Amino acid sequence: MDKFSNTTELKTIPEGQTVIFKSVLILKKIERRNAKNGSEFLKIEVGDKFSSFNFTCFSNSSLFNFFLAATPGDVIFLEGMSRHYQGAFSPDILSARRLSNEEIQNANWRSKLEQTSEEDPQALERELYSYVEMIQYPRLRQTVMDVFQELGESFLVSVAAKSMHHAYKSGLLEHTVHVTRSGVMLLDVYPQIPRDLAIAGMLLHDVGKVEEYEGDFAISRTKLGNLQGHIVLGYRIVRQAGMKCELDPNYLERLEHIILSHQGQLEYGAAILPSTPEAIFVALVDNLDAKMGMVSYLLRSTPETQVFSERFPGLETQMLVESIAVN
Repeated sequence: MDKFSNTTELKTIPEGQTVIFKSVLILKKIERRNAKNGSEFLKIEVGDKFSSFNFTCFSNSSLFNFFLAATPGDVIFLEGMSRHYQGAFSPDILSARRLSNEEIQNANWRSKLEQTSEEDPQALERELYSYVEMIQYPRLRQTVMDVFQELGESFLVSVAAKSMHHAYKSGLLEHTVHVTRSGVMLLDVYPQIPRDLAIAGMLLHDVGKVEEYEGDFAISRTKLGNLQGHIVLGYRIVRQAGMKCELDPNYLERLEHIILSHQGQLEYGAAILPSTPEAIFVALVDNLDAKMGMVSYLLRSTPETQVFSERFPGLETQMLVESIAVN
């Protein structure tokens, strides 16, 4: 059988060196664009569980119609020639075809390509519910419990984003546990924060993402995700659960405010600026873990031969990935 190169191997090909490669990758994104001269081209992203890369397919290419008809989530065989553009791996694709479901199953491509949390989902789930049990106010604790029981398996396997952070199976569970784990430790430093509300807010801040995203190999927004977004969807989920549990109106009002403001800034998607001690706290801890999720991705996906990562939008910089020696 031919040896197939993964994204990490491809990204280690030195700039200026020409290598013919074969890969089986997930088609993640296709964008149809127009050049300054009016001609069409496609910007295409493909990847595997390690990382992804982009390449361009112009309208005069024999593969233009193939990619134009393709769907994000398709598993495709690519044969290409290495090339770099502005310092990033951006190959010329020589041939491409879509793999059948039978081929995917027989070669177990799903497990080879699908990105999942590197942590044990069952252990994360147990930790999640241990934080629910920390909430002292019974009706608030029951509100949180009802949300997770209603969402069920969907929450446990959902992604946390399309690409920015924790964009993989069980990524939402991992992100939520990390936020709450960090926050619980910090609450001892800030006793002025209402503990129950902060824990409930950290646990529930992103539950709307269960209804915002869908997809198997490629992540896309649902109809509701596009029309309302996870903040509004999460607000509705939490409000419904709070009213069902007859949660004290003052608690429900402040819990809803955490959901509506947890993005921190209006330009980042918050419906309102965080305006209570616990909402400010949750927004900051959420941002911390989102940023560290990006850091983890870059450390994991950048080849060891590179000193700096590619520029990452969420961090607005190239990150130093070189390890530091401990004397």
